[in-house]
Amino acid sequence: MYITRKGEPIEVPGKQPEVNEKAPNFHLYDMNEQLVTLSSLAGQPVIISVIPDINTRVCALQTKRFNEEASRLEGIHFLTLSVNTKEEQAAWCGQEGIEMTMLHDPEKTFDEQYHLMMPALGLYARSIFVLDANGVICHREIVSEMSHEPDYAKALMVAKDLV
Repeated sequence: MYITRKGEPIEVPGKQPEVNEKAPNFHLYDMNEQLVTLSSLAGQPVIISVIPDINTRVCALQTKRFNEEASRLEGIHFLTLSVNTKEEQAAWCGQEGIEMTMLHDPEKTFDEQYHLMMPALGLYARSIFVLDANGVICHREIVSEMSHEPDYAKALMVAKDLV
């Protein structure tokens, strides 16, 4: 698969999980060093917001917007995931006054199952996954232009319909 960055193609190799497939499990740590796995979130819908780098404008917009929207939703797990370190994520959250579940993946282990890495940049492609309570992917968006925001309304509509 290819996406673009300011019109230039960037490869995102591998097969990304599709709608109606069971989402692959992952094992990542939040900012409190608590292990979060997809299997530990079973029983409630999950929104996974994947961002390339928390310290960029569009990633910050995406994270703030989903954090704001997620705070209004009951019965849905919401996660933001990036290759940033725990310290980078904590500094950003502190600066923005935001408390949320952020998963850090500087070792890029999430890519082993989800195949969202852009090797040319060492970052994940901007993506949204909405999973039902059984971990089946009900909505997937891999944003085709890296500098664009995802379709928040669509992802949130799907998530709300799952509650």
